[in-house]
Amino acid sequence: MIFGVLNVTPDSFSDGGRYAALEPAVAHGLRLGAEGADVIDVGGESTRPGAARVDETEEARRVLPVVRELSAAGVSVSIDTSRAAVAAAAIEAGATIVNDVSGGLADPTMASVVASAGCPWVLMHWRGHPRDRARLAAYDDVVVEVRDELRRRVDAALRAGVADDQIIIDPGLGFAKTAEHNWRLSANLGELVSLGYPVLFGASRKSYLGALLAAETGTPRPVDQREPATVATTVLALVAGAWGVRVHDVRANADAIRVWLAMRAAR
Repeated sequence: MIFGVLNVTPDSFSDGGRYAALEPAVAHGLRLGAEGADVIDVGGESTRPGAARVDETEEARRVLPVVRELSAAGVSVSIDTSRAAVAAAAIEAGATIVNDVSGGLADPTMASVVASAGCPWVLMHWRGHPRDRARLAAYDDVVVEVRDELRRRVDAALRAGVADDQIIIDPGLGFAKTAEHNWRLSANLGELVSLGYPVLFGASRKSYLGALLAAETGTPRPVDQREPATVATTVLALVAGAWGVRVHDVRANADAIRVWLAMRAAR
């Protein structure tokens, strides 16, 4: 399962501003679908480190026309939001999945929206908004703690009436996590898979990949030069049991997945 990233924001870390207007956003969403994305993940609020929040009205203004146009074109759309009102409006506009980076913690009414809609809900591991992320990246054992905190979010969702088969989990790479934490979670992804829920993995173009590929001067690899590393994480995550990946460059990742599937089928 491939989620293609469509940021309709002026300040996202990878492509901020490129798809802020309706026409280029819809065109890019359609292109991602043609390149192999199963779902287009539309977000109207940047969650990059240190990002300031936008208000609910502005977030809705950014995403709803895009969701409506893509859905009308027959594209499967997820709404990337931590606000229940935005999620509800996006579902009405045609979105069929809610991708909540807060795992339901940012808005306690999100569970009721998802339960009523009967749609899949991605619960990402989260400890706070971008402005608080660095100070919250403290763990004794990041794998155990992320697993257990996700388990608690799943339990809370079930208690709120969300169906078991609606739930997807995400380790939240980069969200209140250092590079070392990201690598540990990636290397031990099976611990999250063992919870029994589909795991969505999102490493695409993130800063820890840029840091790994830093030049001899110590300068991190620029965002637009992290795609081969992203493709590697995609294949390794699927081998470890991930259900899906969330990526910016759909074609490269879709091609790699096809190779992996062909090799698996040939055993």
